[in-house]
Amino acid sequence: MSGFDSDFFWGSATSAYQIEGGTGTDGRTDSVWDTFCRKPGAIRDHTSGEVACEHLKYWKQDVDLMAQIGLQAYRFSTSWSRILPDGFGRINEKGVDFYDRLIDALLEKNIEPFITLFHWDLPEALEKRGGWLNPDIAKWFGDYSGLMSERFSDRVSHWVTLNEPQCVIWLGYYTGTKAPGLKLITKDCLLALHHSLLAHGYSVRALRDKAKKAIKVGPVNTGSVAYPAVPNSVNEAAAYRATFNVFSSEEDKHSYHHWNSPVNPLWNFAWYADPIFLGSYPEEGLKALGNNVPKFTDEEMTIISEPVDYCGLNLYSGFPVIADSELGWLCQNRPLGHPVTAFKWPVTPEIMYWAPKFFYERYKKPIYVTENGMSGHDWVDESGEIKDPQRIQFLKSYLKEYKKAASEGIPIKGYFLWSLMDNFEWEQGYEERFGIVHVDFETQERRLKDSAKWYSQCIANKGEGL
Repeated sequence: MSGFDSDFFWGSATSAYQIEGGTGTDGRTDSVWDTFCRKPGAIRDHTSGEVACEHLKYWKQDVDLMAQIGLQAYRFSTSWSRILPDGFGRINEKGVDFYDRLIDALLEKNIEPFITLFHWDLPEALEKRGGWLNPDIAKWFGDYSGLMSERFSDRVSHWVTLNEPQCVIWLGYYTGTKAPGLKLITKDCLLALHHSLLAHGYSVRALRDKAKKAIKVGPVNTGSVAYPAVPNSVNEAAAYRATFNVFSSEEDKHSYHHWNSPVNPLWNFAWYADPIFLGSYPEEGLKALGNNVPKFTDEEMTIISEPVDYCGLNLYSGFPVIADSELGWLCQNRPLGHPVTAFKWPVTPEIMYWAPKFFYERYKKPIYVTENGMSGHDWVDESGEIKDPQRIQFLKSYLKEYKKAASEGIPIKGYFLWSLMDNFEWEQGYEERFGIVHVDFETQERRLKDSAKWYSQCIANKGEGL
């Protein structure tokens, strides 16, 4: 089997609120996650990202660890409220300086920086103005993006606009399980979703307008990936339809019985990605959702579909399907005892082949897997080692499928393991550990897990032997 291309990036990823700490220092103002964490019962272990991994303090050590592992790229998000304390206008130069130094340190170690402009931590100042329900947010995000490009595009070539807007809209605005913890009706959520797409478009324009050299820009999406339970052409076509069905979710047994569900339109790929890559919302969704769909203009859709360079995918688990003559597809039950992660997410390495295949067929853009990994309950043993064989097996099986996609000519350009280090896992607090670097949250001591050593060797071998 042929391997990955020579320009393939082996990397890892983090997000600002999950690792930085220093939430009230050096001019940073609150984000929606700071506010959300103060709500009684919002976080399982009653913690927050106020301290987290103190990356703001230990960033040099963290960059050294990246170099030790052999990372070729590092995807990280910038804190909007650390850069612009009010969400727009006044610039916090101390915040800019932090990322300036981080970028320079990465480049000194030959690690390519990939900046994500928004990873869920909206400035609280903007949430008080309506957040994603306010149509002005699209231009605010555009202004923020332009500033970032102006300051960093001389050294940063790869940019992500929005990370997983599905989680913000569905979990933050509909179910309320993530920040800002709202529980809105579907119509309002679809309006917020539309504004997020406009924000993406304005961001792309601003990044390119202010860029000091050629850059690559794209969105990052997540959702439920279907794969054929029994590989054949009929089931493959069914899995494709299930993956891009506006109303599908992993829990659905089939596609069309839940059209009236208020949740499903908010958790999928197509409603978020089709406007960006194809210039229109999916027709099935427009027909079924009717008056719940916000009014939009041709000009707005032109902004949303501003040309991008790649498609970013955060892939964790999927669901097997078979074709059904009446319903289109049916979800298949997994065998009893099917492996799951500590997060109870099913282990389904098949999606690392089928997702790039389906997305390239549909959108004709190079693919980056911008997140992939597993949570575990890892601890330091009596010898001082952190043995996580299940994570190693997880990574092996997923990367093997990704390599298969590469061998068939699908243009995959990079892999970003989630996560570089154990961190604040949103509403789960510190109970879930995704990192390949173990963090003692009391002492802030970092230690490489066995999985980090394995990944280091995998990078050095360019995936040979998978």
